Amino acid sequence: MNEKEQIIELDLRPMPPFERHEKIFEIWEGLKPGQVLKIINDHDPKPLHYQFEAEQTGKYEWEYVQKGPKDWIVKIKRVK
Repeated sequence: MNEKEQIIELDLRPMPPFERHEKIFEIWEGLKPGQVLKIINDHDPKPLHYQFEAEQTGKYEWEYVQKGPKDWIVKIKRVK
């Protein structure tokens, strides 16, 4: 990990599904380039990845840290 990289961790598992994307993008909007939002989820966040592709193209890097079977962990780094 880059020493400038700051990680904000968000555990989505206890949140109702309908609140998750809103909370993620609320935090995302406050990130500066180089900062990372690390999410912990109870399923593969593919729909979220599609939303980032559609709305944040070129502004992020997506990295799976853990791919199930119980928990999914993804680091989403703001690059712009």
